[in-house]
Amino acid sequence: MQIHVVRQGETLWSISRQYGVGINDIVSVNGLENPNQLVIGLALVIPTAYKTHTVSAGESLWSIARRYGTTVQSIVSANQITDPSRIFPGMNLVIPVRTHTVIQGETLWQIAQIYGTSVQAIIQANQIQNPNLIYPGTVLSIPFAKPVIDVNAYVINEGEQGAEEVRDVGEHLTYSAPFAYIIQADGGLTPINDGPIVQASLAERVVPMLSITNFTYRDPGSRVAKTVLSSTEIQNRLLENILGVIRYKGYRGLNVDFENVFPEDREAYNQFLQRAVDRLHPEGYFVSTALAPKTSGEQQGLLYEAHDYPAHGRIVDFVVLMTYEWGYRKGPPQAISPINQIRKVLDYAVSVIPRRKILMGFQIYGRDWLLPHVEGQEAETFSQQEAVRRAIQYGAAIQYDPLTQSPFFRYTDSQGRSHEVWFEDARSAQAKFDTVKDYGLGGISYWTLGYPYPQNWVLLDDNFTIRKLL
Repeated sequence: MQIHVVRQGETLWSISRQYGVGINDIVSVNGLENPNQLVIGLALVIPTAYKTHTVSAGESLWSIARRYGTTVQSIVSANQITDPSRIFPGMNLVIPVRTHTVIQGETLWQIAQIYGTSVQAIIQANQIQNPNLIYPGTVLSIPFAKPVIDVNAYVINEGEQGAEEVRDVGEHLTYSAPFAYIIQADGGLTPINDGPIVQASLAERVVPMLSITNFTYRDPGSRVAKTVLSSTEIQNRLLENILGVIRYKGYRGLNVDFENVFPEDREAYNQFLQRAVDRLHPEGYFVSTALAPKTSGEQQGLLYEAHDYPAHGRIVDFVVLMTYEWGYRKGPPQAISPINQIRKVLDYAVSVIPRRKILMGFQIYGRDWLLPHVEGQEAETFSQQEAVRRAIQYGAAIQYDPLTQSPFFRYTDSQGRSHEVWFEDARSAQAKFDTVKDYGLGGISYWTLGYPYPQNWVLLDDNFTIRKLL
């Protein structure tokens, strides 16, 4: 896959000729509504067999070749490099696709073993109809090496709508987490209409994960958390209720999202998590938590202080870092998931939590703020597709902030009001996927399904092999 940013005067026809890819293929992978309408700065995924790589400081051809599962000589030949020791940051390299010529008696399994890939990946890359019928002399494209990760997605729409969202992207998910059962002060749980979502998840080989939380849009949940965490009796009742839901609904594990916990309840929260693990593990269920985005163990604030990164990393099976919402809907306009801020959180997280236990949060929606921003004024939240639609409608050139690695644009509506929009595109998604690789993380957690973003899922599949546990 390649990412192409539309320039002045370009059309899909000219772009398709540049890459040797059909117009319909570009339209399909990007979910373009009108192929005749493009806007300057629009990032398009181009479904090519080869990749390009922008050299970073400290990289060598050897490390780049190792990253993609190819050879130094292949990269040297494809880029006509005369001195392999002289590459520089910012240099764009073509990473050629690997090929294999089938010899007599070879099977796809044997070929997959040679290149460290899977039979299914070779089948998909070559559109093989019958894996048992491959002939000597056939030239096969060998997929690039891809790390294996876990992918979770929270689901906020209930019932059949949420189920359909899971079915749409289920092939790309390890876990799904309908959000959320609300904890009551007596240890009870306020349910949601999650049955169809659980069943859709199981049908798609996605592990359904029960999500519980202490807060609502009206209540930060601090008092409820204190009441529960102050009583072993209430905690035991809560755990019995959790197990009851897991068994009845068919969940396979638990995600605990306690937010706005009073700092003095930090150790009590840790003890509850240990109690939950001790109760659920013997029955074959996992336990995970959602953590606020901290950059140090001393970070102050109600959202952060009770979230003990080292304790969570030690106690639970994995954690979801909520690395999003810098561009808060009631705050000033800015990138929602800025990569520079995410990396600060990860720098701390990987120092105290095993890397493979970390799922990095990634929001998949955009926001439109009225300008000038008035404190408390709420931005409109919508999909990546809607953001592109508005840029085209108002003829707004899309810009890209190199610090946050996020796209944005400004426009004036029909009433003469100024707007600023921050959203996600192919470039920002790729930047986040590269970050997951750079830090060796266990995976990604999306907040939340319900916002169409075709580019994300195509690039996710191009970058990673998604682990399936069912």
